[in-house]
This record gives sequence, structure tokens and C-alpha cells, in this order.
Amino acid sequence: MHTIRVAAIQMVSGTDPQANIQTMRRLVKEAAERGAAWVLLPEYWPIMGEKDSDKLAFAEADGHGPLQTALSQAAQENNIVLFGGSIPLQSPDPDKVLNTMQVYDRTGALIGSYNKMHLFGYSGLGERYDEADTILAGHTPPHLSADDIHLAAGICYDLRFPEFFRIQQPFDILMLPAAFTYTTGKAHWELLLRARAVENQCYVVASAQGGVHQNGRRTYGHSMIIDPWGEILDVLPEGEGMVMAELDAARLKSVRNRLPALMHRTL
Repeated sequence: MHTIRVAAIQMVSGTDPQANIQTMRRLVKEAAERGAAWVLLPEYWPIMGEKDSDKLAFAEADGHGPLQTALSQAAQENNIVLFGGSIPLQSPDPDKVLNTMQVYDRTGALIGSYNKMHLFGYSGLGERYDEADTILAGHTPPHLSADDIHLAAGICYDLRFPEFFRIQQPFDILMLPAAFTYTTGKAHWELLLRARAVENQCYVVASAQGGVHQNGRRTYGHSMIIDPWGEILDVLPEGEGMVMAELDAARLKSVRNRLPALMHRTL
């Protein structure tokens, strides 16, 4: 790995995809102007609908549509690698979408894609969520790289499954877009992110939704970047904005040399 400057965008997406596209483009441009070479968007950045099923109306065919065009253009115009959070793509089931992260290089070309595999379900404290109602689970773990750096990736609920990232080894950076609820985020978000960084001795770049949305849902925010020793390099508690950090190759090498846990694995 070589040293690289990255940004994780935090949004409070609303119900209007066009407004969310404009916000995305503005924040990506700002991140690039501040020197980011890579930019990560949050899960569900194009739409947080009044109902979970609202995203079905905006699902795009793979390779075609205004959301994918906006991502490609944002990458090319700002000369960055753009990790596109997640967008709804059409699935074989007409009543469900794929929740997909796409990655675009500096020319705007698609260089990677991942369909979320673990689907969130929660009930309690007056809340209920079941992504399986409107999302078709992916079945293939991501195999991503950018600028000759090996990556792992997941989307939101994937974070709770450490074996999912172990099977993506070897990698130096883990990219994770999310929209954690306030309830589960307050309890577990930082804990899980730092655990994934420590056990994989990698940088973690986590981009979140962070605030009270038009549909009344509250997300936890706390987008953050974590180093391989589990130290938080930057965090944004709530609201729209971004976190940024230099991912230092020397720091990564030092942690792995001093405590070679990855080499000590027996399973």
C-alpha cells in the first residue's frame, strides 16, 4: 500500500433523488478540492423514502440511469476514485432491488461493484426494519482494488459479520458505507468499526447517514476513519459534511510488523 488521502461523506438524504444528487455532487467536489484522492458516499444516499418501497421506483438497470451517470461524472469531473455508497439497481424480483455499491475510477469508468449480502432486520423500542421486504440479497463477496491497493468492502449490516471480511483477506483498507439507525448505532457502530480495524490490522473508512430525515427516521452518523491500531483519525457526529485522513503506508506496516497477528492466524 502507498499513502493516500481519503474522504468519507456524511449526508442526511431526503425523499427527492434530484436534491440528493445535487448534495452528493457538491460534497464530492468539496472533498476533492480539499485533496481527497478517494471519496466514499453513504448507503442510500440517493433516497431515504417515506416508505422503504419508494426506492423501487428509482431502481436502475445495471449500467444505465441518472444515478449511475451522476456517480461516473462526479468521479471524472473531480479526478477521484469514487465509492458510490449504495444505489438501488433492478433485481430479478420486480418487488425488490439490489442494494449496490459501485466504484468509479478517475475517467468515470466502472471498476467494481458489490450487492449487499447481509440484510438488516430489527424490532424494538417502537422501531421495525426488515430490508428483506424490499431488497434482494447479493451472493458474491466483493473483490475490489483501486490504485493497486487491495480493498475490502461491505455495506452497513455487513459490518456485524467478521467472517465476511476475513474471506476478503488480504487487504489494507476496508470501505464501508452505512445508514445505521440511531438506536443500533449508539450501541454498536464505533465498537464494531474499531474491532474490524484491529482484527484485520487495516484502515477503516466508514461513511454514514447522520441526522433526522424527511421520513422521520433518525440515523446515527459518526462517519469516521480508523487506523490499524483502532485509533479514530477523524469523526463527524451528526449532520452533513465529511471526514478526511491520510492513510499512511508506514503506519500500516509498523502495526503489522510489531504485532503480526495476521501471520499468526491458524484458521
